[in-house]
Amino acid sequence: MGRARKAEPVPGQYPVRFGTAELLRDVDRGNAWLLSVEGVAQSYVDLDDPANLEFDYVRRFGDVVDQLPPGPLEALHIGGAACTLPRYVEATRPGSRQLVFDADGELVELVRAQLGLRVPGLRVRVTDGRTGLTTRREDSADLVVVDAFERATLAGGLATLEATRAIGGILRTPGLYLANITDGSGLPFARRFVATLRAVFPEVMLLADPAVLKGRRFGNLVAAASATELPATAIAARTASAAFPARCVYGAELEKLAGRAKPITDEDLPPVPQPPDDMLGVF
Repeated sequence: MGRARKAEPVPGQYPVRFGTAELLRDVDRGNAWLLSVEGVAQSYVDLDDPANLEFDYVRRFGDVVDQLPPGPLEALHIGGAACTLPRYVEATRPGSRQLVFDADGELVELVRAQLGLRVPGLRVRVTDGRTGLTTRREDSADLVVVDAFERATLAGGLATLEATRAIGGILRTPGLYLANITDGSGLPFARRFVATLRAVFPEVMLLADPAVLKGRRFGNLVAAASATELPATAIAARTASAAFPARCVYGAELEKLAGRAKPITDEDLPPVPQPPDDMLGVF
């Protein structure tokens, strides 16, 4: 008997925990797929080329990860969807061991069935991020990534000082923490998130489209934090020369951006940024 051919993904709509997921093929690339939930884009994954990162903020993740010392990583991802970044890490750093926490079990099963999760070294566990953090040992990860959204808003409790301290304890030295957040006019949430990171990590940077950093439009911001020096100059040069350039803010400029913002805590949670109605599904 010949070897069974893996079934092709089936475009369509599927019920998941947080609403309705939709899987769409990229007509310009034969085996690339966009996964959205309730009209909000969650992941873009190219099954033939995992190094192809379509979303700008995920490309920023890749830009920072690429500056880490060469070799495999021990990585924890809080929020998985189609596991775009774990696939990228495996493709660029073979031998990496990665664990994904995702609270939407139905979405995980959809991805497993339609897009496959047989990525070497990758495990996926259905749990919310804060609960998952309590199960991890200290000094057990080189990389922690938080990219966990529910209905276009950051999953609760992951931006707090308490969660950030837990992540800091899980990271080895040197280690890298990356987070995707969103914000709009005046950057009130981003300023407090930066203050939270700076209360735990001595090295912090923020990367985003210049218009987003100036608070002129709603969009994604990528935060990077570490207990050791970040290669800020190299990262800034790489992101500035990208097809869609991003600015890298760190040092005195980042301190000025944070201003007198107070860290986010479990007892003092600010309103989670909400995208304008006309931007749902865009960022």
